[in-house]
Amino acid sequence: MNIYKTYLFSLLTSFAILSCSSDSEDFKNIEENQETATTTPETQPEDKLEVENFIYRGMNDIYLYKAHVPALADDYFESEEEKINFLENFSSPSNLFERLMADQDRFSYLIEDYREMNKMSTNKTGTGMEFGLSAYGSDGTDVFGFVKLVLPNSSAAAKGVERGMIFTRINGTSLTSSNFRSLASLSNFSIGLAEIDGNQIRELDRTISLNTGAFSANPVGEAKILNVSGRKVGYLYYDSFDQDFDEELNAAFSTFKGAGVSDLVLDLRYNGGGSVRTATDLAAMITGQFANQVFMIEEWNEKYQTHFEQNDPERLKNNFNTQIRTGTGINSLNLNRVFVLTTKETASASELIINGLNPYIDVIHIGDVTTGKFQASVAIYDSPDFSKDSNGLNTNHHYAMQPLVLKSSNKNNVSDFVNGLNPDHELPEDVTNLGVLGDPNEPLLKLAIDIIQGNRSSVPNVKTYTRVGNSKMFEPEYQKMYIDNKDLPVIK
Repeated sequence: MNIYKTYLFSLLTSFAILSCSSDSEDFKNIEENQETATTTPETQPEDKLEVENFIYRGMNDIYLYKAHVPALADDYFESEEEKINFLENFSSPSNLFERLMADQDRFSYLIEDYREMNKMSTNKTGTGMEFGLSAYGSDGTDVFGFVKLVLPNSSAAAKGVERGMIFTRINGTSLTSSNFRSLASLSNFSIGLAEIDGNQIRELDRTISLNTGAFSANPVGEAKILNVSGRKVGYLYYDSFDQDFDEELNAAFSTFKGAGVSDLVLDLRYNGGGSVRTATDLAAMITGQFANQVFMIEEWNEKYQTHFEQNDPERLKNNFNTQIRTGTGINSLNLNRVFVLTTKETASASELIINGLNPYIDVIHIGDVTTGKFQASVAIYDSPDFSKDSNGLNTNHHYAMQPLVLKSSNKNNVSDFVNGLNPDHELPEDVTNLGVLGDPNEPLLKLAIDIIQGNRSSVPNVKTYTRVGNSKMFEPEYQKMYIDNKDLPVIK
Protein backbone atom coordinates (compact mmCIF):
# COMPACT_ATOMS: atom_id res chain seq x y z
CA MET A 1 0.00 0.00 0.00
CA ASN A 2 1.37 3.39 -0.97
CA ILE A 3 1.61 5.27 2.30
CA TYR A 4 2.67 8.43 0.48
CA LYS A 5 -0.90 8.98 -0.70
CA THR A 6 -1.53 10.18 2.83
CA TYR A 7 0.29 13.37 3.77
CA LEU A 8 0.86 13.57 7.52
CA PHE A 9 1.57 17.16 8.24
CA SER A 10 3.48 16.42 11.42
CA LEU A 11 6.21 15.28 9.01
CA LEU A 12 5.67 18.02 6.47
CA THR A 13 6.33 20.86 8.84
CA SER A 14 9.88 19.59 9.39
CA PHE A 15 10.61 19.40 5.67
CA ALA A 16 13.16 21.90 4.37
CA ILE A 17 11.04 23.63 1.69
CA LEU A 18 10.83 20.85 0.81
CA SER A 19 -3.05 0.91 -1.87
CA CYS A 20 -4.11 -0.46 -2.66
CA SER A 21 -6.72 -3.21 -2.76
CA SER A 22 -8.87 -4.12 -5.73
CA ASP A 23 -11.95 -1.97 -6.28
CA SER A 24 -14.00 -5.13 -6.68
CA GLU A 25 -13.03 -6.46 -3.30
CA ASP A 26 -15.85 -6.97 -0.83
CA PHE A 27 -15.13 -4.31 1.75
CA LYS A 28 -17.34 -6.09 4.26
CA ASN A 29 -14.58 -8.65 4.66
CA ILE A 30 -11.97 -6.49 6.31
CA GLU A 31 -8.65 -8.28 5.96
CA GLU A 32 -5.11 -7.09 5.35
CA ASN A 33 -3.82 -3.86 6.84
CA GLN A 34 -6.86 -3.60 9.12
CA GLU A 35 -7.40 -4.47 12.72
CA THR A 36 -10.07 -3.89 15.28
CA ALA A 37 -9.28 -0.65 17.10
CA THR A 38 -9.21 -1.37 20.81
CA THR A 39 -7.87 2.00 21.93
CA THR A 40 -8.49 5.54 20.85
CA PRO A 41 -5.40 7.05 19.11
CA GLU A 42 -4.06 10.20 20.74
CA THR A 43 -4.80 12.26 17.62
CA GLN A 44 -8.46 11.25 17.64
CA PRO A 45 -11.25 13.23 19.32
CA GLU A 46 -13.15 11.76 22.23
CA ASP A 47 -15.65 10.17 19.87
CA LYS A 48 -13.23 8.00 17.92
CA LEU A 49 -15.54 7.74 14.88
CA GLU A 50 -15.96 11.48 14.28
CA VAL A 51 -13.02 11.52 11.90
CA GLU A 52 -14.02 8.25 10.21
CA ASN A 53 -17.56 9.48 9.67
CA PHE A 54 -16.25 12.70 8.15
CA ILE A 55 -13.93 10.81 5.80
CA TYR A 56 -16.64 8.44 4.69
CA ARG A 57 -19.24 11.21 4.27
CA GLY A 58 -16.90 13.32 2.17
CA MET A 59 -15.71 10.51 -0.08
CA ASN A 60 -19.25 9.16 -0.47
CA ASP A 61 -20.47 12.61 -1.51
CA ILE A 62 -17.91 14.22 -3.81
CA TYR A 63 -15.11 11.79 -4.71
CA LEU A 64 -14.50 11.64 -8.46
CA TYR A 65 -14.04 7.87 -8.48
CA LYS A 66 -16.91 7.02 -6.15
CA ALA A 67 -18.40 4.59 -8.67
CA HIS A 68 -15.12 2.62 -8.69
CA VAL A 69 -15.18 1.93 -4.93
CA PRO A 70 -18.00 -0.49 -3.96
CA ALA A 71 -17.95 0.58 -0.30
CA LEU A 72 -18.87 4.13 -1.32
CA ALA A 73 -22.13 3.10 -2.99
CA ASP A 74 -25.15 4.76 -1.38
CA ASP A 75 -26.81 1.38 -0.79
CA TYR A 76 -23.72 -0.46 0.38
CA PHE A 77 -24.78 -0.62 4.04
CA GLU A 78 -28.10 -2.14 5.01
CA SER A 79 -28.17 -0.30 8.31
CA GLU A 80 -26.38 2.41 10.28
CA GLU A 81 -25.11 -0.28 12.63
CA GLU A 82 -23.45 -2.08 9.72
CA LYS A 83 -21.77 1.18 8.68
CA ILE A 84 -20.50 1.75 12.23
CA ASN A 85 -19.09 -1.77 12.36
CA PHE A 86 -17.32 -1.11 9.06
CA LEU A 87 -15.73 2.14 10.29
CA GLU A 88 -14.67 0.59 13.61
CA ASN A 89 -12.55 -1.99 11.81
CA PHE A 90 -9.92 0.49 10.67
CA SER A 91 -6.92 1.12 12.87
CA SER A 92 -6.49 4.73 11.79
CA PRO A 93 -8.19 7.44 9.71
CA SER A 94 -5.44 7.20 7.11
CA ASN A 95 -6.04 3.46 6.78
CA LEU A 96 -9.73 4.10 6.07
CA PHE A 97 -8.94 6.90 3.62
CA GLU A 98 -6.55 4.76 1.61
CA ARG A 99 -9.04 1.90 1.45
CA LEU A 100 -11.66 4.27 0.03
CA MET A 101 -9.37 5.42 -2.77
CA ALA A 102 -9.73 3.92 -6.24
CA ASP A 103 -6.81 2.08 -7.80
CA GLN A 104 -6.30 4.75 -10.46
CA ASP A 105 -6.03 7.55 -7.88
CA ARG A 106 -2.42 8.64 -7.23
CA PHE A 107 -3.15 12.10 -5.93
CA SER A 108 -5.88 12.33 -3.25
CA TYR A 109 -4.58 12.77 0.27
CA LEU A 110 -5.63 13.12 3.89
CA ILE A 111 -4.55 16.06 6.05
CA GLU A 112 -4.00 15.23 9.70
CA ASP A 113 -3.95 18.83 10.92
CA TYR A 114 -5.06 21.57 8.55
CA ARG A 115 -3.76 24.23 10.96
CA GLU A 116 -0.23 23.25 9.98
CA MET A 117 -0.81 23.34 6.25
CA ASN A 118 2.04 25.06 4.46
CA LYS A 119 -0.17 26.89 2.00
CA MET A 120 1.10 28.73 -1.03
CA SER A 121 1.85 32.22 0.21
CA THR A 122 4.21 35.13 -0.17
CA ASN A 123 6.60 33.69 2.40
CA LYS A 124 7.87 30.12 2.46
CA THR A 125 9.82 28.38 5.16
CA GLY A 126 12.79 26.24 4.24
CA THR A 127 16.37 26.33 3.02
CA GLY A 128 15.44 27.66 -0.42
CA MET A 129 17.28 24.84 -2.18
CA GLU A 130 15.15 22.79 -4.57
CA PHE A 131 16.80 19.58 -5.66
CA GLY A 132 16.31 16.32 -7.47
CA LEU A 133 17.40 12.87 -6.32
CA SER A 134 18.77 10.15 -8.60
CA ALA A 135 20.04 6.62 -8.13
CA TYR A 136 23.44 5.49 -9.33
CA GLY A 137 25.90 2.64 -8.90
CA SER A 138 25.83 -0.94 -10.09
CA ASP A 139 22.85 -1.91 -7.95
CA GLY A 140 21.10 1.48 -7.93
CA THR A 141 21.05 1.76 -4.14
CA ASP A 142 23.30 4.82 -3.94
CA VAL A 143 21.61 8.20 -4.34
CA PHE A 144 22.89 11.65 -5.19
CA GLY A 145 21.16 14.99 -5.10
CA PHE A 146 21.47 17.75 -7.67
CA VAL A 147 20.46 21.36 -7.19
CA LYS A 148 17.75 22.49 -9.59
CA LEU A 149 16.86 25.87 -8.23
CA VAL A 150 18.01 28.31 -5.55
CA LEU A 151 15.33 30.69 -4.35
CA PRO A 152 16.35 34.28 -3.63
CA ASN A 153 16.77 35.63 -0.10
CA SER A 154 17.09 32.11 1.30
CA SER A 155 19.75 30.29 3.30
CA ALA A 156 20.85 28.42 0.18
CA ALA A 157 21.30 31.66 -1.74
CA ALA A 158 23.28 33.22 1.11
CA LYS A 159 25.54 30.17 1.39
CA GLY A 160 26.43 30.16 -2.31
CA VAL A 161 24.48 27.10 -3.41
CA GLU A 162 24.16 27.04 -7.21
CA ARG A 163 22.05 25.20 -9.76
CA GLY A 164 23.90 22.12 -10.97
CA MET A 165 25.72 21.35 -7.73
CA ILE A 166 25.90 17.64 -6.87
CA PHE A 167 25.80 16.24 -3.34
CA THR A 168 25.97 12.70 -1.99
CA ARG A 169 25.88 13.25 1.78
CA ILE A 170 23.56 14.93 4.24
CA ASN A 171 25.00 15.59 7.70
CA GLY A 172 27.89 13.32 6.77
CA THR A 173 25.68 10.33 5.97
CA SER A 174 25.73 8.96 2.44
CA LEU A 175 22.39 9.07 0.64
CA THR A 176 20.90 5.68 -0.22
CA SER A 177 17.61 4.35 -1.51
CA SER A 178 16.65 3.40 2.05
CA ASN A 179 17.46 6.67 3.83
CA PHE A 180 17.06 9.54 1.36
CA ARG A 181 13.47 10.29 2.42
CA SER A 182 14.35 10.76 6.07
CA LEU A 183 17.55 12.68 5.36
CA ALA A 184 15.93 14.96 2.79
CA SER A 185 13.24 16.00 5.28
CA LEU A 186 15.62 17.45 7.86
CA SER A 187 15.15 21.13 8.71
CA ASN A 188 18.76 22.16 9.25
CA PHE A 189 21.48 20.14 7.57
CA SER A 190 24.74 20.16 5.68
CA ILE A 191 25.32 18.79 2.21
CA GLY A 192 28.55 17.11 1.14
CA LEU A 193 29.38 18.09 -2.42
CA ALA A 194 30.50 15.76 -5.18
CA GLU A 195 31.17 15.84 -8.90
CA ILE A 196 30.43 13.57 -11.83
CA ASP A 197 33.68 12.48 -13.48
CA GLY A 198 32.90 10.37 -16.53
CA ASN A 199 30.97 7.38 -15.24
CA GLN A 200 32.03 7.95 -11.65
CA ILE A 201 30.67 10.17 -8.90
CA ARG A 202 33.54 11.50 -6.85
CA GLU A 203 33.04 13.06 -3.43
CA LEU A 204 34.58 16.46 -2.76
CA ASP A 205 36.02 17.73 0.49
CA ARG A 206 33.48 20.53 0.75
CA THR A 207 30.28 20.87 2.76
CA ILE A 208 27.65 23.61 2.93
CA SER A 209 25.45 24.07 6.01
CA LEU A 210 21.87 25.18 5.40
CA ASN A 211 19.26 26.52 7.79
CA THR A 212 15.50 26.80 7.61
CA GLY A 213 14.13 30.32 7.40
CA ALA A 214 11.44 32.47 5.79
CA PHE A 215 11.97 33.88 2.32
CA SER A 216 10.02 35.28 -0.63
CA ALA A 217 8.49 32.69 -2.91
CA ASN A 218 7.28 34.48 -6.04
CA PRO A 219 6.61 31.69 -8.57
CA VAL A 220 7.36 34.10 -11.44
CA GLY A 221 11.00 33.24 -11.06
CA GLU A 222 12.40 34.64 -14.29
CA ALA A 223 10.76 36.86 -16.89
CA LYS A 224 13.08 38.22 -19.55
CA ILE A 225 13.14 39.26 -23.17
CA LEU A 226 15.69 37.71 -25.51
CA ASN A 227 16.78 39.12 -28.85
CA VAL A 228 16.81 36.18 -31.26
CA SER A 229 17.83 37.14 -34.81
CA GLY A 230 15.94 40.39 -34.52
CA ARG A 231 12.88 38.80 -32.93
CA LYS A 232 11.70 39.63 -29.41
CA VAL A 233 11.32 36.31 -27.55
CA GLY A 234 9.76 36.28 -24.10
CA TYR A 235 11.07 33.72 -21.60
CA LEU A 236 9.08 32.94 -18.45
CA TYR A 237 10.19 30.51 -15.77
CA TYR A 238 7.03 29.78 -13.76
CA ASP A 239 7.30 27.59 -10.67
CA SER A 240 3.67 27.10 -9.52
CA PHE A 241 0.14 28.24 -10.33
CA ASP A 242 -0.13 30.25 -7.15
CA GLN A 243 -3.21 32.46 -7.12
CA ASP A 244 -1.59 34.86 -4.64
CA PHE A 245 0.74 35.98 -7.43
CA ASP A 246 -1.73 36.41 -10.30
CA GLU A 247 -0.98 40.14 -10.41
CA GLU A 248 2.76 39.47 -10.71
CA LEU A 249 2.14 36.95 -13.48
CA ASN A 250 -0.07 39.41 -15.34
CA ALA A 251 2.57 42.13 -14.87
CA ALA A 252 5.18 39.91 -16.55
CA PHE A 253 2.90 39.66 -19.57
CA SER A 254 2.45 43.42 -19.52
CA THR A 255 6.21 43.69 -19.96
CA PHE A 256 6.17 41.12 -22.77
CA LYS A 257 3.30 42.90 -24.47
CA GLY A 258 4.94 46.31 -24.18
CA ALA A 259 8.14 44.95 -25.71
CA GLY A 260 6.23 43.44 -28.63
CA VAL A 261 7.37 39.84 -28.15
CA SER A 262 6.59 37.63 -31.12
CA ASP A 263 7.34 34.30 -29.43
CA LEU A 264 7.05 32.95 -25.88
CA VAL A 265 9.01 30.19 -24.18
CA LEU A 266 7.06 29.06 -21.10
CA ASP A 267 9.31 27.11 -18.76
CA LEU A 268 7.22 24.73 -16.63
CA ARG A 269 9.92 22.13 -16.05
CA TYR A 270 9.45 21.97 -12.26
CA ASN A 271 5.91 23.30 -12.05
CA GLY A 272 3.72 20.72 -10.30
CA GLY A 273 0.44 22.63 -10.71
CA GLY A 274 -1.90 24.71 -8.60
CA SER A 275 -5.00 26.79 -9.27
CA VAL A 276 -7.26 25.93 -12.22
CA ARG A 277 -8.36 29.57 -12.45
CA THR A 278 -4.75 30.77 -12.62
CA ALA A 279 -4.02 28.25 -15.38
CA THR A 280 -7.07 29.42 -17.31
CA ASP A 281 -5.93 33.03 -16.99
CA LEU A 282 -2.38 32.19 -18.05
CA ALA A 283 -3.79 30.60 -21.19
CA ALA A 284 -5.64 33.87 -21.88
CA MET A 285 -2.41 35.85 -21.35
CA ILE A 286 -0.66 33.72 -23.96
CA THR A 287 -3.54 34.12 -26.42
CA GLY A 288 -6.37 36.64 -25.97
CA GLN A 289 -8.12 36.01 -29.28
CA PHE A 290 -10.33 33.26 -27.82
CA ALA A 291 -12.14 35.20 -25.08
CA ASN A 292 -15.14 33.34 -23.64
CA GLN A 293 -14.41 30.19 -25.62
CA VAL A 294 -13.97 26.86 -23.81
CA PHE A 295 -10.53 26.22 -22.36
CA MET A 296 -11.38 23.28 -20.07
CA ILE A 297 -14.39 21.02 -19.50
CA GLU A 298 -15.06 19.46 -16.10
CA GLU A 299 -16.40 15.97 -15.42
CA TRP A 300 -17.51 15.13 -11.86
CA ASN A 301 -18.97 12.02 -10.26
CA GLU A 302 -22.52 11.09 -11.27
CA LYS A 303 -24.21 13.03 -8.47
CA TYR A 304 -22.44 16.34 -9.12
CA GLN A 305 -22.37 15.91 -12.89
CA THR A 306 -26.14 15.44 -12.99
CA HIS A 307 -26.66 18.44 -10.70
CA PHE A 308 -24.56 20.73 -12.90
CA GLU A 309 -26.04 19.47 -16.17
CA GLN A 310 -29.57 20.06 -14.91
CA ASN A 311 -29.04 23.30 -13.00
CA ASP A 312 -25.92 25.05 -14.24
CA PRO A 313 -24.36 23.45 -17.35
CA GLU A 314 -22.08 26.44 -17.89
CA ARG A 315 -20.46 25.58 -14.57
CA LEU A 316 -18.81 22.62 -16.29
CA LYS A 317 -16.93 24.94 -18.65
CA ASN A 318 -13.86 26.99 -17.84
CA ASN A 319 -13.62 29.69 -20.51
CA PHE A 320 -10.79 32.00 -21.51
CA ASN A 321 -11.18 35.10 -19.34
CA THR A 322 -10.53 38.78 -19.97
CA GLN A 323 -9.78 39.60 -16.32
CA ILE A 324 -7.84 37.87 -13.57
CA ARG A 325 -9.75 37.11 -10.36
CA THR A 326 -8.91 40.50 -8.85
CA GLY A 327 -10.69 42.26 -11.71
CA THR A 328 -7.51 43.49 -13.42
CA GLY A 329 -7.62 43.20 -17.19
CA ILE A 330 -5.54 40.39 -18.64
CA ASN A 331 -2.46 41.39 -20.64
CA SER A 332 -2.75 39.16 -23.70
CA LEU A 333 -0.08 38.50 -26.35
CA ASN A 334 -2.45 37.09 -29.02
CA LEU A 335 0.10 34.45 -29.98
CA ASN A 336 -0.57 31.62 -32.40
CA ARG A 337 2.14 29.40 -30.96
CA VAL A 338 3.94 28.86 -27.66
CA PHE A 339 6.98 26.82 -26.63
CA VAL A 340 6.55 24.86 -23.39
CA LEU A 341 9.51 23.30 -21.57
CA THR A 342 8.80 20.28 -19.36
CA THR A 343 10.29 17.46 -17.31
CA LYS A 344 8.75 14.44 -15.62
CA GLU A 345 7.91 16.77 -12.71
CA THR A 346 5.65 18.93 -14.88
CA ALA A 347 2.13 18.11 -13.72
CA SER A 348 -1.48 19.03 -13.26
CA ALA A 349 -2.25 22.68 -14.07
CA SER A 350 0.94 22.76 -16.18
CA GLU A 351 -0.37 19.86 -18.25
CA LEU A 352 -3.72 21.67 -18.42
CA ILE A 353 -1.98 24.57 -20.20
CA ILE A 354 -0.62 22.22 -22.87
CA ASN A 355 -3.81 20.20 -23.30
CA GLY A 356 -6.17 23.18 -23.10
CA LEU A 357 -4.27 25.29 -25.65
CA ASN A 358 -3.67 22.45 -28.12
CA PRO A 359 -7.01 22.86 -29.96
CA TYR A 360 -6.37 26.57 -30.47
CA ILE A 361 -2.70 27.26 -31.16
CA ASP A 362 0.52 25.45 -31.98
CA VAL A 363 1.93 24.20 -28.67
CA ILE A 364 5.53 23.16 -29.26
CA HIS A 365 6.35 20.84 -26.37
CA ILE A 366 10.06 20.45 -25.57
CA GLY A 367 11.66 18.33 -22.87
CA ASP A 368 10.47 15.16 -21.19
CA VAL A 369 7.19 13.28 -20.80
CA THR A 370 5.02 14.94 -18.15
CA THR A 371 3.51 13.36 -15.01
CA GLY A 372 0.02 12.54 -16.28
CA LYS A 373 -2.36 14.32 -13.90
CA PHE A 374 -5.58 15.56 -15.45
CA GLN A 375 -7.72 15.63 -12.31
CA ALA A 376 -8.40 18.47 -9.88
CA SER A 377 -9.04 18.30 -6.15
CA VAL A 378 -10.63 20.46 -3.49
CA ALA A 379 -9.99 20.89 0.24
CA ILE A 380 -12.96 19.70 2.30
CA TYR A 381 -13.51 20.04 6.04
CA ASP A 382 -15.82 18.44 8.60
CA SER A 383 -18.80 20.78 8.28
CA PRO A 384 -22.25 20.45 6.70
CA ASP A 385 -21.08 22.12 3.46
CA PHE A 386 -17.44 20.91 3.72
CA SER A 387 -16.29 24.51 4.19
CA LYS A 388 -13.66 25.56 6.70
CA ASP A 389 -15.52 28.83 7.27
CA SER A 390 -18.84 27.19 8.09
CA ASN A 391 -20.48 27.88 11.44
CA GLY A 392 -20.99 24.14 11.67
CA LEU A 393 -17.29 23.26 11.46
CA ASN A 394 -16.47 20.39 13.82
CA THR A 395 -13.69 21.70 16.06
CA ASN A 396 -13.22 18.41 17.92
CA HIS A 397 -10.54 17.44 15.39
CA HIS A 398 -8.47 19.09 12.67
CA TYR A 399 -8.54 16.55 9.89
CA ALA A 400 -9.26 17.66 6.32
CA MET A 401 -9.10 15.96 2.94
CA GLN A 402 -7.98 16.87 -0.56
CA PRO A 403 -9.80 14.29 -2.72
CA LEU A 404 -9.91 14.31 -6.50
CA VAL A 405 -13.30 15.71 -7.51
CA LEU A 406 -13.18 16.37 -11.25
CA LYS A 407 -11.49 15.30 -14.44
CA SER A 408 -10.40 17.91 -16.97
CA SER A 409 -10.73 17.71 -20.75
CA ASN A 410 -9.95 20.21 -23.45
CA LYS A 411 -12.62 21.48 -25.84
CA ASN A 412 -12.09 18.38 -28.02
CA ASN A 413 -12.69 16.11 -24.99
CA VAL A 414 -9.06 14.99 -24.82
CA SER A 415 -8.24 13.68 -21.35
CA ASP A 416 -7.03 10.56 -19.51
CA PHE A 417 -3.36 11.01 -20.40
CA VAL A 418 -2.37 8.76 -17.51
CA ASN A 419 1.12 8.21 -18.90
CA GLY A 420 1.75 11.91 -19.36
CA LEU A 421 1.98 14.18 -22.38
CA ASN A 422 4.68 13.29 -24.88
CA PRO A 423 6.94 16.10 -26.09
CA ASP A 424 7.25 17.07 -29.73
CA HIS A 425 10.99 17.36 -29.19
CA GLU A 426 12.28 15.00 -26.51
CA LEU A 427 15.20 16.30 -24.48
CA PRO A 428 15.50 15.18 -20.83
CA GLU A 429 17.55 17.35 -18.50
CA ASP A 430 21.19 16.31 -18.19
CA VAL A 431 22.39 16.59 -14.58
CA THR A 432 25.95 17.05 -15.88
CA ASN A 433 24.83 20.05 -17.95
CA LEU A 434 21.80 21.69 -16.37
CA GLY A 435 22.79 25.14 -17.53
CA VAL A 436 21.38 28.40 -16.17
CA LEU A 437 17.64 28.96 -16.34
CA GLY A 438 16.89 31.70 -18.88
CA ASP A 439 20.34 31.51 -20.47
CA PRO A 440 20.06 31.04 -24.27
CA ASN A 441 22.63 28.23 -24.01
CA GLU A 442 20.62 26.22 -21.47
CA PRO A 443 19.82 23.03 -23.47
CA LEU A 444 16.00 23.12 -23.43
CA LEU A 445 15.79 26.85 -24.09
CA LYS A 446 18.49 26.57 -26.78
CA LEU A 447 16.39 23.98 -28.62
CA ALA A 448 13.38 26.33 -28.56
CA ILE A 449 15.54 29.18 -29.88
CA ASP A 450 16.89 26.96 -32.66
CA ILE A 451 13.33 26.16 -33.74
CA ILE A 452 12.39 29.86 -33.67
CA GLN A 453 15.39 30.65 -35.86
CA GLY A 454 14.56 27.82 -38.22
CA ASN A 455 17.88 26.13 -37.55
CA ARG A 456 18.36 22.41 -37.66
CA SER A 457 19.31 21.34 -34.17
CA SER A 458 20.79 18.01 -33.21
CA VAL A 459 19.54 16.82 -29.86
CA PRO A 460 22.59 16.22 -27.63
CA ASN A 461 23.29 12.91 -25.99
CA VAL A 462 22.05 13.10 -22.43
CA LYS A 463 23.51 11.13 -19.55
CA THR A 464 20.48 9.98 -17.58
CA TYR A 465 20.08 8.57 -14.09
CA THR A 466 17.00 7.04 -12.53
CA ARG A 467 15.10 9.77 -10.71
CA VAL A 468 13.89 8.65 -7.29
CA GLY A 469 12.50 11.86 -5.84
CA ASN A 470 12.80 15.59 -5.39
CA SER A 471 12.60 18.21 -2.69
CA LYS A 472 8.95 19.06 -3.40
CA MET A 473 7.58 15.55 -3.20
CA PHE A 474 6.23 15.85 0.35
CA GLU A 475 4.80 19.35 0.04
CA PRO A 476 0.99 19.54 0.22
CA GLU A 477 0.82 21.52 -3.03
CA TYR A 478 3.01 19.06 -4.95
CA GLN A 479 1.45 18.06 -8.29
CA LYS A 480 -1.90 19.48 -7.25
CA MET A 481 -4.52 21.06 -9.48
CA TYR A 482 -7.26 22.47 -7.32
CA ILE A 483 -10.45 24.49 -7.34
CA ASP A 484 -11.65 26.81 -4.60
CA ASN A 485 -13.81 25.29 -1.88
CA LYS A 486 -16.24 28.21 -2.13
CA ASP A 487 -17.21 27.02 -5.61
CA LEU A 488 -18.78 23.83 -4.24
CA PRO A 489 -22.57 23.57 -4.34
CA VAL A 490 -24.58 22.03 -1.52
CA ILE A 491 -26.46 19.10 -3.03
CA LYS A 492 -29.07 17.40 -0.91
